[in-house]
Amino acid sequence: MTDLILASAARSVMARRRIRAHIQETPLLPARREGLWFKAENFQLTGSFKIRGAASVMTAVPAGQALITASSGNHGIGAARAAQSLGRKLTVVLPESVVPEKLAKIRSHGVEVVLYGAETGLAEQHAQTLAHKTGARYISPYNDADVIAGQGTIGLELLEQAGQIDNLVIAMGGGGLISGIGAVIKAFSPSTRIIGAAAEASQALALSMQAGRVVECDHLDTLADAVAGGIDEGTLTLPLAQAVVDEVVTCSEGEILSALRSLAQDETLLVEGAAGLAMAAFRKLGERTAGKTNIVLLCGGNFDGPKIRALALG
Repeated sequence: MTDLILASAARSVMARRRIRAHIQETPLLPARREGLWFKAENFQLTGSFKIRGAASVMTAVPAGQALITASSGNHGIGAARAAQSLGRKLTVVLPESVVPEKLAKIRSHGVEVVLYGAETGLAEQHAQTLAHKTGARYISPYNDADVIAGQGTIGLELLEQAGQIDNLVIAMGGGGLISGIGAVIKAFSPSTRIIGAAAEASQALALSMQAGRVVECDHLDTLADAVAGGIDEGTLTLPLAQAVVDEVVTCSEGEILSALRSLAQDETLLVEGAAGLAMAAFRKLGERTAGKTNIVLLCGGNFDGPKIRALALG
């Protein structure tokens, strides 16, 4: 086992002690089919796992350290909630195209908001520039050792809740989630298989893992919008993901939609597209999951209400 895995797992153990009072320990729910369980981060505070990583950073840096981040989605909302809970001063840079409801939710937590650029990528670049100029600590949604450690606390909960885990399926975006959880699981349960779920329409991490370096790829619209987009050059998540992920399953939009419908109609669980992606990957494993203890990570439940209901229940 590599030192990289052990160091990340140890960091998650320390992060859990720091953030425990500021997050929700989410349930492990049995599915209606035997042998399948759901780790329900859709029941997390703010409806997504992202608050874990943000709280991990905020509890690791000195109290007077200025903080800045960028995101118009789950990370921005989670970071804002964590800052409010911990009494930290935080600036969130959002694209000018941010959905008004998301803007209102982020502002409701009392953080400073800066609107910049037409899309999230430009907002992130601006946040990094501001951090460099002001000396603020930039909080990346995934490319940060403390963020990765915070996401890894999910793995610690799973080990307590499940005991044995044969297969664990996790959606892949920037890689903070699968890297953090994967490091913890491999450190304490090396026989567990970590299965990464990649959206066919946007699979930067999967292709980079194949190439052994960060590569560019097309990013098309996807139901799993929370995992869409490119990854940073030199990201910490790439070597860690390569070390802990046993298999990557790529899913089409049709497969993601079918999984969302299955979760809604068969399990009465309305979740976001990235959670549907993980379920889609599990379904593609087929008979290999028979007689095993399988867990699908439902990473969040934040979605466009009318849209997702029409798709999942249609």
